[in-house]
Amino acid sequence: MKAVSKSRYLLFFALALGGCAVDLATKHSVFQSLGMPGPNVCVWIWDGYFALQTSLNEGALFGMGQGKVVVLAILSVAAALAILYWLFVAGAAVDRWLTLALGCVTAGILGNLYDRLGWHGLVWPAGIPGKTAGEPIYAVRDWILWQANHDLRWPNFNIADSLLLCGAGMLLWHAFRNPPSDDSADE
Repeated sequence: MKAVSKSRYLLFFALALGGCAVDLATKHSVFQSLGMPGPNVCVWIWDGYFALQTSLNEGALFGMGQGKVVVLAILSVAAALAILYWLFVAGAAVDRWLTLALGCVTAGILGNLYDRLGWHGLVWPAGIPGKTAGEPIYAVRDWILWQANHDLRWPNFNIADSLLLCGAGMLLWHAFRNPPSDDSADE
C-alpha cells in the first residue's frame, strides 16, 4: 500500500468541512430570510423552474424513513467513519478522484447530520399537527425548489444533498472508469 500524501488529507478535509460550511451557511441564510415553511413562501429566481422555498425533511432521500432520526444519525456517523477508514487507513486517498468524491459525500453527510441532530436550533411553531409547539425540530432544512414544469417537481433539496449526489456520481464514474484488475480478484 502506498503512503497517503498529506496533501490528500488537506484536500479531503478542506472539501468536507468547506462544503459543510457552505451548506450550513446557505440553510441559515435562506431560513432567516424566508422563515419556516409555509404554503405561500416561495421566491422564484427563474419563474416556473427554480425557486427558494423552505421545507423540513424528517427522513432521508425523497422523505423515506420519516421520523427515524436516531437511525439516520447512526447511519450517517457510520458512513463518515467508514469513509475516513477507507481513505486514510486502507489507503484509498492515494487516488485523487476518490478523495474528491468522498470529500463531497462527507460534506453532505455532515451538513445533513447537523440538522438531524437539531443543532440548527429551530423549534416547532404552534398549530402543526402531531408536533408540540416549542419542541426542537430534528429535520434537515431544505430550500432549493426545482421543477421542469408544474407536473414534474423535484423534492426540495439543499447544498448537502447536491454534494452527496455529486460525490455518488463521481464514485460511479470512477467505478466504471477503473474496474478492478484481475489481480485484485484473487486477493
